[in-house]
Amino acid sequence: MDEQPSVGAVIEQIAPRLKRAREKRGVSLAALARATGISTSTLSRLETAQRKPSLELLLPITAALGIPLDEIVAAPRVLDPRVPQRPTRKDGRVLIPLSRQQGEPRAYKMTIPAHDEQPHLRAHAGWEWLYVLRGHLRIRLGSRDFTMGAGEAAEFDCQLPHWFGAAGRGGVELLSLFGKQGERIHLRTPRR
Repeated sequence: MDEQPSVGAVIEQIAPRLKRAREKRGVSLAALARATGISTSTLSRLETAQRKPSLELLLPITAALGIPLDEIVAAPRVLDPRVPQRPTRKDGRVLIPLSRQQGEPRAYKMTIPAHDEQPHLRAHAGWEWLYVLRGHLRIRLGSRDFTMGAGEAAEFDCQLPHWFGAAGRGGVELLSLFGKQGERIHLRTPRR
């Protein structure tokens, strides 16, 4: 069960959230005081946690800043970072999602049994990145046919007819990252 923050912890976050929200909108304490009718010194004490916040103070402030009250008062959500393991199976292959979101790119751990040997090339939009964890991976990419071992990685445009499966007698385990946008992974490295 997720542990929820105490009321005291939530109240402690109000002061820095107020200050961040005001500064993000480029509003001075004096301008906020004019817009809310709350003195500059009271606003300053609220932002430095020297004064306890109340609804009578927070409602006009959030209205003047044009933000919902829960942006200032909401308890931080403590989420379980683990991704639910819901494997899917197709043609003997097991795909385990490694990311929660349904957007792009999508990450999977994939297991391909040894009997999956007949290449059926296909092409579609997107870009694929593969990393072999265990075993040997056979890749057909257009007219090229090659095998990769554990620790090797590949990337390719999925519009090129392709297929990949287990090579040899054992299955293969790999990580797959797929994005429909067709964008390459960009590594930022310092220039020499």
